Amino acid sequence: MRLILDLNFEGKHVVIVGGGAEAYRKILSFLDADSKILVVSRKFLDDIHTLHQLQKIDLLKKDIVDAEAFVNSLSNSPDVLVAVTDDHNLNFQLAKHAKAAGCMVYCVDNPAISDFMFPALAKIDDVKIAVSTSGKSPTMARVLRQKIEKMITNEDLLQIKLQDYIRPILKQQIPEQKIRKIVLSEIVEDAHINKLLRKGKLEAAEQFALGIAESFRDKNQALKEA
Repeated sequence: MRLILDLNFEGKHVVIVGGGAEAYRKILSFLDADSKILVVSRKFLDDIHTLHQLQKIDLLKKDIVDAEAFVNSLSNSPDVLVAVTDDHNLNFQLAKHAKAAGCMVYCVDNPAISDFMFPALAKIDDVKIAVSTSGKSPTMARVLRQKIEKMITNEDLLQIKLQDYIRPILKQQIPEQKIRKIVLSEIVEDAHINKLLRKGKLEAAEQFALGIAESFRDKNQALKEA
């Protein structure tokens, strides 16, 4: 059974074998995660060359014949190896030997050997939503992602910013986590706050939320003193 996790790949050494469109998409994903990327292929898309010229990735022009020898030849053992060539057997061999060397692996045409998948990712402001079909239908994962993106409103995004603003204040004022949860839910459901957020008035919503927080704090304190 697979889990959808939000892994931190910042600074990780990633080797991507393949120079086509699929490799380019994976490069962009790891660039977004601030990984150190080496791309290996006998030829590369122009877009991949451009990223190299911008010094965002390293390239190694190489025709891999022996997957095990290639993995063993890497001077720095990578944290992750991504096999996205058009050769099914080469992808499998690369994944197998990289895994034996202690790497996390992704094989584009073999979900069973892959340690992780690339879900269809919806990223809107502070929101990231991953949609996975466990490798069964990347097309449907993309379709579902697009549907979800349309559901997220600007009001939702502002509510996230409001919650981020009020949470540290609540931690200072109300020590009990159970009560803080109640306050946060109250803020999410408050009709006046939602009306303010729909109008884009975040600062006014923050002030109103402070009032709700202070009211709960005072009631909580009164109960303790009773």
